[in-house]
Amino acid sequence: MTTLATKDNLIHKGGGLQVVVGLGQSGLSAAQYLTEQGYHVAITDAQLAPTLVDKLPPTVEICRFGAIDADLLQKAARIIISPGISLETEGIAAAKQANIPIVSDIQLFCDACKVPIVAITGSNAKSTVTTLVGKMAADAGINVGVGGNIGVPALNLLSNKNMALAVLELSSFQLETVTNLGAQVATVLNMSPDHLDRHGDMLGYHQAKHRIFQGAKSVVINREDALTRPLVADNLPRLSIGIRAPDKGQYGLITDPDGQIYLARGTERLLAADKLIIKGRHNLLNALAALALGELAGLPLDSMLATLQRFSGLDHRCQYVATVAGIDYFNDSKGTNVGSTLAAIEGLGAVYAPKDGKLLLILGGQGKGQQFGELTPFINKYVSQVLLIGEDSQQIEQHLRADTLSNEVVLHQCQTLDRAFATIQQVTASSLSQVQAVLLSPACASFDQFNGYAERGEVFSQMVMQLMTDSYTSDSAV
Repeated sequence: MTTLATKDNLIHKGGGLQVVVGLGQSGLSAAQYLTEQGYHVAITDAQLAPTLVDKLPPTVEICRFGAIDADLLQKAARIIISPGISLETEGIAAAKQANIPIVSDIQLFCDACKVPIVAITGSNAKSTVTTLVGKMAADAGINVGVGGNIGVPALNLLSNKNMALAVLELSSFQLETVTNLGAQVATVLNMSPDHLDRHGDMLGYHQAKHRIFQGAKSVVINREDALTRPLVADNLPRLSIGIRAPDKGQYGLITDPDGQIYLARGTERLLAADKLIIKGRHNLLNALAALALGELAGLPLDSMLATLQRFSGLDHRCQYVATVAGIDYFNDSKGTNVGSTLAAIEGLGAVYAPKDGKLLLILGGQGKGQQFGELTPFINKYVSQVLLIGEDSQQIEQHLRADTLSNEVVLHQCQTLDRAFATIQQVTASSLSQVQAVLLSPACASFDQFNGYAERGEVFSQMVMQLMTDSYTSDSAV
């Protein structure tokens, strides 16, 4: 790779030098897309040897690694920033001060995309709802592209020349540099504190999320979460979702006198909840969100309901692993914030409470500046044992105790999953244990002990399967 030596290096095919900051999957997709469009592209990354460098187009000759090159940024006509890099990073902040445009790969995508976009964000459940809407569209015979924060960079979807609909999961990091997305339908599924270490406070987080509504043609809101409501014209087509019985034309849940719960649109019962593979009240809300988004995107209702009955959920998202010695184990490692864990506790806790059962909850990791006391009322109601792991386990315990944790809830400082599983065996061996389900829903990032939430969930699941093997071996030896 050549270095940036003179201004002659910056001569290119119109539009000015495009500097991509961060060589992850989204950064690589941006570099590939921009070079295909004929731009002169440079790239800089704080890593000394980014793993994807060998996949860069050969025409990307200016690469600055080991630090984000502030001088290079000052020569940019436009900066394409990867979502993991804060706008407050030194060099980025200076470029912003110099009025150099800073956008994300999502902005490049929406500027180029010629098909309707379903845009989905929220503190929790956005991956589940995005995947579900994508499956609904595909099952209805629509050539759909699904990407964004969910794993496939949005720009990669443009290679599908026959794409008729794009379904995007968008994070607050991606949205903070997007202007006028112009989605066919947009939603903020829910709002709870997350990434406050990046956005500063809930106002900054809220403002980033709500950029998804800019230019939207229709919206879906959560009736029970005022922070999901956009400040847009009242005459914009909108549908609402909620766990209570819905008004005419809206989506919600209807509960019959015999306790049977139905997904409903107005007074029309659409589908009995027990027909779904996914369980928990939070997943019923996810199903309602997918139906509302699908309706506004023009998907047929009968086809959507058929897809719902086949949908088994996502890996690491309240995923049933196994039952060992009469106790159900659930992997919700993707629960990386307080709101997500709250939903998991409430959703699964309501399943076991009628049987006088309690949850054993595994919490902890990197707390990201959150207030964990918000979990206390739900822990008091549905949890009997809390096992704390990871970097911020002591702080989490302090938050829970400061918010009047019930004396009936026992806290254990375990530090690691290994120690947590030893504690699980001790606790559940007691004849007095009320534990009927073990829930890994850490409410934290995982990078203190794992490569990511997926590895954390896989280790948890492997430990559950080892428990099952040990239990079977023990039973066979008797």
